[in-house]
Amino acid sequence: MNRTLGVSPMKWIAALCLSALAVGAHAQGAGGTLEKIRSSGKAVIGVREASPPMAYALGAHEKFTGYHVELCERILRKLAPQAKFEYFAMTPQNTMPLVQNGTVDIGCGPATNTLVRQQQVAFAVTTYISQVRMAVRADSGITEWKQLDGKTASATTGTTAVQLLRKLERDLNIKVNVAQQKDNIESLLSVETGRAVAFVLDDNLLAGIVANSRDPKQFRLVGTSLQSEPIAILFRKDDPAFKQAVDAELKAMTASGEMAKHYDKWFMQPIPPRNTSLNLPLSDALKALFAKPNDEPLESYNK
Repeated sequence: MNRTLGVSPMKWIAALCLSALAVGAHAQGAGGTLEKIRSSGKAVIGVREASPPMAYALGAHEKFTGYHVELCERILRKLAPQAKFEYFAMTPQNTMPLVQNGTVDIGCGPATNTLVRQQQVAFAVTTYISQVRMAVRADSGITEWKQLDGKTASATTGTTAVQLLRKLERDLNIKVNVAQQKDNIESLLSVETGRAVAFVLDDNLLAGIVANSRDPKQFRLVGTSLQSEPIAILFRKDDPAFKQAVDAELKAMTASGEMAKHYDKWFMQPIPPRNTSLNLPLSDALKALFAKPNDEPLESYNK
């Protein structure tokens, strides 16, 4: 560290954080997101490194792909054809602040639309409805949630699974040791190595992580759904014109049948890097959503 700054390391770090927030605030004040993208010639796409099939990195060159990544790319090509794409890797923990302060123009990792999060950011119309379940070792004998009593379950920090496991303890009068991991790969690894008996997350993400693991056959997805969650692309809260433009593109895709084909590509056909299929057919709930797109939050799904 450069000691000529004349400030303590903690103050130096705090100054950097404030500077980043100031940059974000300036970006928001300079006009709408589309204006920012078109004037700069660059669109910053927020992605995830380990959330297949929604958003994930491929290989050492950090090429990003996935169901949501391709949707964002398609939308931006329509709205700002000349813009170059820059990818910014986010985590469940920092997604909301990075979108809120304008560091990224559009968030394309899997994010659940909730009333609390709507106070920070805006969500597009829902593009996936997940079911929260658990991945266990195939030889574990675990099939039901009550079997987690007295055992350790993994959940990725910043996901809704953490709160759902706490609620599960109260509802079933059981005790679960919740081990929070930094990302989904670490969460599944904890099950593989015996440090946890289950990994709790959205079914689509569980299927993607398992399909790309070293030995997919050693895992099973079990348990009734703890909760249905609307998953959506997100962006700044104070830019209704951008939301309207993004929603219009997504609604056009659903009306033309293109969205259903896009779903089939990522959930029914072989996907990289292992060229394996998740084999998750389009659910009745998602079919109904594609017929009548909406941006209803989580609370509307679990009354």
